[in-house]
Amino acid sequence: QVQLIESGGGLVQAGGSLSLSCAASGRTFRGYRMAWFRQAPGMEREFVAANRYSNGSAYYTDSVKGRFTISRDNAKNMVYLQMNSLKPEDTAVYYCAATRGFGGTTPDRWDYWGRGTQVTVSS
Repeated sequence: QVQLIESGGGLVQAGGSLSLSCAASGRTFRGYRMAWFRQAPGMEREFVAANRYSNGSAYYTDSVKGRFTISRDNAKNMVYLQMNSLKPEDTAVYYCAATRGFGGTTPDRWDYWGRGTQVTVSS
């Protein structure tokens, strides 16, 4: 198993940037696909971004393409989500997720979850 802890959330003005971090425990980090999801109050958990075992294999939900970048540093057991040009509709709790499988864009494809970090974008 892997334990995930997110950090880096906070309050930012629309148009600003935040960088989220996900620290993963365990020796097998490189064997996991990693993802970011988000969930706003009253909404279902929404896929944001994912990658495989290295940078350059990322995919994103359409609403964040060109604004968000997922990356990972396997040597540090870290996954990041750089968020630029933030909009109020990006406000949500952001969750880091991991799977030993192939992943996907629905939460049920992911096996391990962090506790989340709050991102609030003010207008």
